[in-house]
Amino acid sequence: MNLYLGLDFGTSGARAIAIDAEGTVQAQASYPYVATASKDWVTSWQTALFALIEKIPLELRQSIRAIAIDGTSSTVLICNSAGRPIDEPILYNDARGAAVLEMLQAIAPANHSVISATSSLAKLLWWTQQPQFAQVRYFLHQADWLSFLLHGKLGISDYHNSLKLGYDAEQLCYPAWLESLPMSPLLPQVVAPGTPIGPIKAAIATQFSLRPDCLVCAGTTDSIAAFLASGAQIPGEAVTSLGSTLVLKLLSQTRIDDTQFGIYSHRLGEWWLVGGASNTGGAVLQKFFSSEQLETLSEKIPTEQESSLHYYPLQHPGERFPINDAALAPQLEPRPEDPVEFLHGLLESMARIEAQGYELLQKLGATPLKQVYTAGGGANNSAWTKIRERQLKTSVVRSAQTEAAYGTALLALRNCNQIL
Repeated sequence: MNLYLGLDFGTSGARAIAIDAEGTVQAQASYPYVATASKDWVTSWQTALFALIEKIPLELRQSIRAIAIDGTSSTVLICNSAGRPIDEPILYNDARGAAVLEMLQAIAPANHSVISATSSLAKLLWWTQQPQFAQVRYFLHQADWLSFLLHGKLGISDYHNSLKLGYDAEQLCYPAWLESLPMSPLLPQVVAPGTPIGPIKAAIATQFSLRPDCLVCAGTTDSIAAFLASGAQIPGEAVTSLGSTLVLKLLSQTRIDDTQFGIYSHRLGEWWLVGGASNTGGAVLQKFFSSEQLETLSEKIPTEQESSLHYYPLQHPGERFPINDAALAPQLEPRPEDPVEFLHGLLESMARIEAQGYELLQKLGATPLKQVYTAGGGANNSAWTKIRERQLKTSVVRSAQTEAAYGTALLALRNCNQIL
């Protein structure tokens, strides 16, 4: 039996899922990052990587044919010629790149997705101004570096992780304006996500009783891995993540990019994964209701009736998608005395915002919406699902799998089998 291992490196811990050729889960494990006073992320990630492999039962470990890793988008490292990090990694949400935004605006085309304080390119540009930069030989994303620990080949990335570095996923090359920069020799070679890079290092294969011909594949980002896990496969299918915020991803035959609304597209084979994110979501619900209240009150909502309450539920002022207004104030009035009526209004309003988001993507040229898969905590709320189906005017189903590690395992399975 051949197994395929997906490793997901999230914000607080890592997870592993091993699947067989039919996609059935055969083993899974999780590992929280080790808390250290110095926030030594490199040690935490490396410890988690090998701990997760060791947590897979020995008899299954010996059947792993391929491994792929996903990481958080725009979490990056600078390394020396041996692949050792020479500074602490800069995490996905670190906005120190704001210090070089003017410089970045002078380099990149107007409205390019890299013009952001948290983009990979902004972080690289910030590093060029630091004293240790002379030692840098490789610039890598989190998933790139962790994969290197397994296959031993430096300077290789995938076009999902490299999108916010400026890589052109449509032309499959770095644009001329990026290649002309002095630091361009540090940019990784970019391949398609899931591409087999090489066999696992012999020493690691021996240490963990892995097959010597186990392939290590190029990775992806955690959000795309979650989309792959959902079961969505054809243009018009979408995934809504109902977490603390509301994130939409629609598989489209057409690429859509609009920096005004924070919309950008990832290449997914021959199609495009078009995404946008609203600041509404579960964090607002948790401000007013406990988990138990959400469950019991939701059961009492008359889901076949549309709420007359029109809110714009936000925790703080400011929205980007589907409305671009940095000063948009939360709209949570009037608040009825009946908590069921209030919750109904909140869920209905969030469903309207979700529908507006998909309408905007389609207005900009994306493939028409056919079906929505749901991930995140809100996927378990059947009342919300019925309300969303009414607003979206399409079927809404729970994602087949919700773990990003499952999507990464699928990536390894599908791409490995193409070359066998």
